[in-house]
Amino acid sequence: MALNTFKIPLLNVPQDFTITLSNRELRMVSKWNDEGQIWVIDIYDGVTEESIVANIPMITGADLLEQYEYLGLNGRLVVFTDGDELAVPTLENLGVESNLYFQNESD
Repeated sequence: MALNTFKIPLLNVPQDFTITLSNRELRMVSKWNDEGQIWVIDIYDGVTEESIVANIPMITGADLLEQYEYLGLNGRLVVFTDGDELAVPTLENLGVESNLYFQNESD
């Protein structure tokens, strides 16, 4: 099986948008957490608007959805920063050097 990778188009400003991942319509909200100095993501069902998961910290080096496999999102969310894959996205570099990717397996 091959791994599909899709770059989620984020900017370094809070965003609220609808996106289809693994044939499922989702609403994603990205926001900056001043206290923690980190970006976080909320995911909602794109049809019902019900919250699926909230305040996922955008850390590097891990699958952000790993602990939420039971939710059936059928993929991984990973963050990479150009030049330093383990550097956490900053307020300034999200969507520039730091990017969020959705990965899933295809047949």
